[in-house]
Amino acid sequence: MKNVSLPDLRYVGFEKEKLTLHLFLQVVGKIRLKLSPRKNHWWYITHYLNPQGFTTGAIPYNNGFSSFSIDFNFIKHQLEIATSEGDFELIKLKNDLSVSSFYAEVFAILKTLKIDVNIVDKPFDLGMDDRFSDISEIHQYDKSYAEKLWKTLLWTDGVFKEFSGRFYGKTCPVHLYWHSMDLAVTRFSGKKAPKMPAEARLSDKDAYTHECISFGFWPGDDKVQEPAFYSYTFPNPEGLEQQELQPKSASWEMNNGSPMAILTYANLKEEENPRKALLDFMESAYHAGAELAGWPIEDLKVPDLDKL
Repeated sequence: MKNVSLPDLRYVGFEKEKLTLHLFLQVVGKIRLKLSPRKNHWWYITHYLNPQGFTTGAIPYNNGFSSFSIDFNFIKHQLEIATSEGDFELIKLKNDLSVSSFYAEVFAILKTLKIDVNIVDKPFDLGMDDRFSDISEIHQYDKSYAEKLWKTLLWTDGVFKEFSGRFYGKTCPVHLYWHSMDLAVTRFSGKKAPKMPAEARLSDKDAYTHECISFGFWPGDDKVQEPAFYSYTFPNPEGLEQQELQPKSASWEMNNGSPMAILTYANLKEEENPRKALLDFMESAYHAGAELAGWPIEDLKVPDLDKL
């Protein structure tokens, strides 16, 4: 395992490159949100990893008689829109392709394909008031950064799926949220969580209807300025931040008043066996929250096949 080489993914120095791709993802994600049938906990708005990059999966249109997908291909560096009618269109992803131009080209293609959709033309939860159609100053698509992010997420996707398979309870797919650009997988105890305050965001009200322990990876932002893995328990049980985490480089950090388990990507890369270290991190964070919250851990545990 010493020969495993994870990409050299960083946030500092690549802020605009990350933001450009993040905004592209939000434009496409909002299209899926608008046209896809509702599913619990916002599971119908996400992107997924595939062998070329990110995909929306099939999105229905034409009253459900047809479907289309929008894929980010980071091998050919192009956005691909394909329909069940045999249509295929693409947009070349390159430096100097602004968010406003990307937005205009995507919707021009959809109009040509007779896919009728309108979205809220504004970034979500990024502290930006300008509309996608007016953001011309952000245009730093970088092929190398996109490839490194995709390959990091592709590897992480596999580890998350292995971890997901160890749990009998309700679990979301491993998917990429365009909201905060994090790859996530969440486990649920089956119990309802306390009702969110009336002033809470709609997105949070639906996401946190039930007790959960979530795990994820995000490529960094202005608050956590490096790629990192995380886990949190909702509702937060008392004493969570005092529980032991693995590997030793993992730690509890306060996030909006609640403890969040953090393992930085840089620290993971230093581990002799990164896959095992990430699985150990997720297991230790899960047990820390599940034990304190009184989850039926043994009942929800999937045994090894040789133990069946």
